[in-house]
Amino acid sequence: MDPTVSIWIIQSLLILALLYLAYIDWCTFRLPNAITLPLIILGITFNAFSELRFTTPISAFIGAFVGYGLLWSLNIGYRLLKNRDGIGMGDAKLLAALGAWLGWSTLPGILLMASVTGILGGIIWLKLQRDHLREAFPFGPFLAIAGIIELLWPQLIQTLILPKLI
Repeated sequence: MDPTVSIWIIQSLLILALLYLAYIDWCTFRLPNAITLPLIILGITFNAFSELRFTTPISAFIGAFVGYGLLWSLNIGYRLLKNRDGIGMGDAKLLAALGAWLGWSTLPGILLMASVTGILGGIIWLKLQRDHLREAFPFGPFLAIAGIIELLWPQLIQTLILPKLI
């Protein structure tokens, strides 16, 4: 099979999985381990054993570890300050999966895109939920969107956005 077609199929399947996770999180405020954990393992395995890899095997492993660790650390810090969780560990597993598929160097861009779109989404959410301002807000859909953008247009922030800001 043509490598271009194979990459397109793999990207399409990953995008479908991310869109499904975004939908589940938006509706239920949960990212199921039954999907996030296999995505982490598949990302590391794909990059370790496929010639079509998106990143190096070590970058995939570090991406999974750092992706989870970043959001886990953020949640621990928030828990120490507020005595409650600030971010779900499903989000940490989703970021770990994105790191496993795309490599550790993509994590800052993914987090930046997800945070900016999440802030905009949060403002809209607050406007719609005026009487329920203490309710949770799903971050997974914004991580998934940022992951899809990074998958389809690698280094978008570094090449298009940052030079205009600097």
